[in-house]
Amino acid sequence: MLDVAVIEDPAAAEASLDPIRARILAALAEPGSAAMLAGRLDLPRQKVNYHLKELERHGLVELAEERRKGNVTERVYRATAASYVISPSVLAAVSPDPARSPDQLSARWLLALGSRLVQEVGSLLTGAAKAHRRVATFGIDAQVRFASAADRTAFAEELAQIVATLVSRYHDESAPGGRSHRVVVGLHQIPQTPGAAQPAAGAEQAEAGQAAAEQAEAGRAAAEQAEAGANQENPR
Repeated sequence: MLDVAVIEDPAAAEASLDPIRARILAALAEPGSAAMLAGRLDLPRQKVNYHLKELERHGLVELAEERRKGNVTERVYRATAASYVISPSVLAAVSPDPARSPDQLSARWLLALGSRLVQEVGSLLTGAAKAHRRVATFGIDAQVRFASAADRTAFAEELAQIVATLVSRYHDESAPGGRSHRVVVGLHQIPQTPGAAQPAAGAEQAEAGQAAAEQAEAGRAAAEQAEAGANQENPR
């Protein structure tokens, strides 16, 4: 079983989004037959069997083993992955394109970058799984709590400068056999969980206004510096 499988086929994506099939996929973290799943999910066995066949047809579940019980053969299934991600390529005609309106201060552009990352890494994973190889990747996940909007702006500006410097230092357009890699750095506020303390409305509005003004100036400057340092679309 894979840790994560990327769904790139629209029909498979549609099959996985059915509420009952999603429950079956979750239940098949442990192998089970239609009868076993019917008991786990409190559903009719005939209905479970129908959905199992559809999931198997789209490669989301697979036959783990067959058990002979008297004159009956019990088919035991398992999910092909512990979790699934639907690639934006499923909606290729309407998926977001980061090249359409690049803007470092736009949340929609950051979302488009994330969408492209899922699509590209998903494609790499699919190809690597078929070839029984690993994908060379690197990721950083960190949290930072800023004391003020000014600090957030300064952080973004310094980060852009550092990335631009690193890209220009290591980028080699003419290296024989060189491999192009994409660098994506994102910064966004962590969504509040229900019940979490919220800042006072007046303070929040004041900070939002200050942030908009400061980020509009500092962020644009950082973007210009990054573009001058190197082309981040095709780093090595």
